[in-house]
Amino acid sequence: MKNRFSLLWCTLAFVGLMGVRTLAQDAAAPAAADAAAEPAAGQLVAADGQSPPPANKDTGGFWAVVFGSGWLGVALWFALFAAGGIAVYLAVDSCITVRVKRIMPDALVKNVTAAMAEGDVLKALKNCEDEPGPLANILQAGFGHVEEGFDVIQEAVTTAADLETERMMQKLTWMSVVANLSTMLGLLGTVQGMIVAFASLATGAPDIGVLALAISQALYTTAAGLTIAVPCIATFYALRNNANTIILRMEALTMELIKDLRNVEVVEE
Repeated sequence: MKNRFSLLWCTLAFVGLMGVRTLAQDAAAPAAADAAAEPAAGQLVAADGQSPPPANKDTGGFWAVVFGSGWLGVALWFALFAAGGIAVYLAVDSCITVRVKRIMPDALVKNVTAAMAEGDVLKALKNCEDEPGPLANILQAGFGHVEEGFDVIQEAVTTAADLETERMMQKLTWMSVVANLSTMLGLLGTVQGMIVAFASLATGAPDIGVLALAISQALYTTAAGLTIAVPCIATFYALRNNANTIILRMEALTMELIKDLRNVEVVEE
């Protein structure tokens, strides 16, 4: 759990640093434009002795759209940035945890197989306690009912397998939730931008700057939502298919390991 929180904070810090870098670049751009607009030595001036008017400043930058879209727009962008950070964290965490070696450690399988070949259930149970994980939890559920008959063992193993499968799939389902929320947030930003744009047109003499900013808000939020949702959905289905394959292998391996419990007897030391 501590490692997951550390990974989450590192992800959010990375997203924040990228945002600060972009903000610094956008802040430096107008200054560079003003410097370029200043008349150099020996530059020709107009007939009235005045310098030509400077070029219009760029007000259509990304951060101008973010902070110029009102409190609702800022809230939407904050939610989109948070969704992007959470999506990266979930993808990295799932890629680390949903693996065959993490769910079915080779050492655990080897030790339990050897213990069951010897008919030593207590040794197999001790190996499961030393290697905690989904497969170990399922095997422990079966070994814990060895004295109650094979039917009870199968029922306990099935229940434990369903529980471990649900835990694994719940983690992956959050990626689908983030993808859907990102799309909805992008759509909400589009609607908000269109409302502001048409409200500006309704005045009869719309401010071109306000109109362009509203349309930029609509397009930027749509693009941001899709940029988060598309890779998130692709990653979700890829990880889900991988998880289903691992689950099937785990169930087959579990049944192979517990089949010897039909006639095994527990010897108390």
